[in-house]
Amino acid sequence: MENYDYIKKVPLFEGLQPRHLKALAKACTTRKYEAGDTIVRQGNPGVGLFIIVSGKVKIEKRADDGSTMNLATHGPGEVVGEMSVLDGAARTADVVAVEATDCLVLASWAFNSFLKSHPKVALLILPVVVSRFRETNEALIRHKNP
Repeated sequence: MENYDYIKKVPLFEGLQPRHLKALAKACTTRKYEAGDTIVRQGNPGVGLFIIVSGKVKIEKRADDGSTMNLATHGPGEVVGEMSVLDGAARTADVVAVEATDCLVLASWAFNSFLKSHPKVALLILPVVVSRFRETNEALIRHKNP
């Protein structure tokens, strides 16, 4: 399958026109990870977002005391790492491959450049990002108050 075939199934990009999807697909590279590989490390800069093509990842937040809490798991068609790409802040959690995982990687500069030249697309993506933020917030609250 080509990058475009994966991109068009991603909820984050739902509602985008085929020409926009093709432009994003063209900017992606492919990466393979083995079970246990850290794909994104908490505290590192957000150099790209990851579209899961196959496999499964878990999102882990490390606390100052060294403990970790599992926030979520994600699989094919889902995107991870989008928040720090959008706001330029450091990664807020680790993303670890639970099993062999293939991803499409969209570099921050390419994604942000795309959004600057297509500002209406940002409005389509915003509700998805806000929803992800709410899910993370709820997971943190559940962890604090089991």
